[in-house]
Amino acid sequence: MSFHATLVIMAAGMGSRFGGLKQAEPVGKNGEAIVDYSVYDAVEAGFDKVVFVIKHAIEKDFIELVGNRISKKVKVEYAFQETNNLPDGYICPETRQKPWGTGQAILSCRDIVKEPFAVINADDYYGKTAFKVLFEELKKQNEGEYCMVGFKLANTLTDNGTVSRGVCESENGYLVNVTEVAKIKDCRSYDDNGNQVGAFSPEALVSMNMWGLTPDIFDYLEEDFKKFLDENINEPKKEFFIPLEIDSLIKKGIKKVRILSSDDRWYGVTYREDKQSVVDAIAEMTAKGMYK
Repeated sequence: MSFHATLVIMAAGMGSRFGGLKQAEPVGKNGEAIVDYSVYDAVEAGFDKVVFVIKHAIEKDFIELVGNRISKKVKVEYAFQETNNLPDGYICPETRQKPWGTGQAILSCRDIVKEPFAVINADDYYGKTAFKVLFEELKKQNEGEYCMVGFKLANTLTDNGTVSRGVCESENGYLVNVTEVAKIKDCRSYDDNGNQVGAFSPEALVSMNMWGLTPDIFDYLEEDFKKFLDENINEPKKEFFIPLEIDSLIKKGIKKVRILSSDDRWYGVTYREDKQSVVDAIAEMTAKGMYK
């Protein structure tokens, strides 16, 4: 019996620090975006469907610039994350300008994803190893378990500014806690005034929003999204993050999350100045025959 798995790609964000339709920014010599390489690696690993989570505002451009090209290689579907896409009985305040976070993004897929699935960001390059280990874990995944791919902190930093990372704590190969740390540079964290407030090992594993999940997550997300809205609906910048939801399920003893690791370097365009390093890395990997 064949195994089917879907890749969910969160692409609703416009990338305020980068500007423009960041998900379609070319980094390959033939105009490929980072997401093209993620799909290539995922299909090579065994994933046979891609679901893009986007906003209606970018639908036309996204399908034209990205979706149509990728749909020639693998089955593609779309889910839509909108500020007003809320459970019955909830009304989006006029002050809300952006969607409600990665938890809502995944929840928007519940009507079209019925099989085990991976979740990634559209504008992050994760590397071949990550997709291989994630697919193999989904194939054998035990009931009551999810999984995630952790990356070494030193492999996820940029020279062009600070980043936020989910620092992982593990025990016997399972995730115990994810702590969101803002303003990290050179494995040190800083406050708003530029003062160092923490330091981390370069080997510390961090979450880059690469999760392996099963469809039962939708029921948990739906219930907890309502609780989130009850407490935060009038907070225009509060977001319902998937790492916080996963952490809650772990703390309640509902789920265990196996940590998979990858030594591959993560690449992303957090700042416009990051683009050249991504272009150079992709060119080098292509020259080595990793990509046709």
